[in-house]
Amino acid sequence: MKANVIQEDCVGCGLCASVCPDVFIMSSDGKAKVTNEDISSSMEDDVLDAESSCPVDAITVVN
Repeated sequence: MKANVIQEDCVGCGLCASVCPDVFIMSSDGKAKVTNEDISSSMEDDVLDAESSCPVDAITVVN
């Protein structure tokens, strides 16, 4: 599983980083970034929660 943040769509609300801090951080430009590209099975639920919680659908997750 891999996560991606579409930078053009991200509004920097920080919800993804609070839901799944092992994968997402807020960068100095105020946008979310993926810090862990190899998502373990133990983090999958949190990553999917972050994706569904994003208010602007800026997160994509693929297997």
